[in-house]
Amino acid sequence: MPLSFLISQILLCALLFPQTLAAQTKPQTVVSIQGEKFYINGKPTYEERTWQGYPIEGLLFNSRMVQGIFDDLNPESRQQWKYPDTSEWSADRNTNEFVTAMEEWYRYGLLAFTLNLQGGSPVGYGNKDWVNSAFDEQGNLRTAYFQRLEKILKKADELGMVVMLGLFYFGQDQHLKNETAILNAVDNTMNWLYEKEYRNVLIEACNETDVNKYDHEILKTDRIHEIILRIKDMNRKGYSYLTTTSYGGGTIPKPNVVKVSDYILLHGNGVSDPRRITEMVKATKQVEGYRPMPIVFNEDDHYDFSLDNNNMLAATKIYASWGYFDFRRNEENFEEGYQSVPVDWSVSSDRKKAFFEKVREISGGNTMR
Repeated sequence: MPLSFLISQILLCALLFPQTLAAQTKPQTVVSIQGEKFYINGKPTYEERTWQGYPIEGLLFNSRMVQGIFDDLNPESRQQWKYPDTSEWSADRNTNEFVTAMEEWYRYGLLAFTLNLQGGSPVGYGNKDWVNSAFDEQGNLRTAYFQRLEKILKKADELGMVVMLGLFYFGQDQHLKNETAILNAVDNTMNWLYEKEYRNVLIEACNETDVNKYDHEILKTDRIHEIILRIKDMNRKGYSYLTTTSYGGGTIPKPNVVKVSDYILLHGNGVSDPRRITEMVKATKQVEGYRPMPIVFNEDDHYDFSLDNNNMLAATKIYASWGYFDFRRNEENFEEGYQSVPVDWSVSSDRKKAFFEKVREISGGNTMR
């Protein structure tokens, strides 16, 4: 049988049965939890790793990279995010450069990062008139946002990285019309994830539920557990997505969240004394409803990585995962900060390098898959 004929038949099958090829590219990375440890593809993270006598296996070093799919749908404010080299803003460029940088993060030992479907403050702290939401006012998904999200999830899946995906942010939730729209956004997002079959995703229902800036009651402290339970109850294909929410800096989670969460998120913003980091972890374990589960700082804007005692090391020593939150301060250059838009996603500044070098020292780094 001629080779040309075989090739033609293979191409024909690809056209007639594209689902066959799709099955071959099905996502492969699965994040799971056993007790206080994170697992990736059935193995604990940083397997058998210790550092200065402290166990590292099962931790999840992470960084706040919430602007990976950022855009500004308000033409009045959009131009303020222009890149210094082009004097234009480009959401696609932002995501593409994010994806390019991920391999470098991974080699340093970073295994997770936070994205948010409504971003975070693009100036570090504070929100004004910009519109950055992956949902329209009815809670329908905006296609362009989810196309950018899929680029990131696909690359993370290839690398073996975990994405902590936040759904709502208090600077943007007002753009959803009502509680029905909030629930639509939740359901539509989870349906999308199940359809795409990405299993390397952890869910953060909303960022800092307790800051009293949310417009919708269901996203505030007393009711956020309803969103967590809604997500957890959407068990399909034999699994459900591991879910929690976060609180503001220095705050201990409330029982209604601890009882229903799969893991716990803490924030170290405003916590200048590393001893308070240790106290926060101990206090969290005393909250009603706590049982062995991972505790993760996924936002902390304190660095001091060269010192013998800092927030990152305090968390590590008490067996809590730690996450880097970096924004561009006034008068700093483009290469600084991972939250301020436009973002230089490379490990470009001394501050970024200090964090990533410490991650590599503690974790031992990663080799490319």
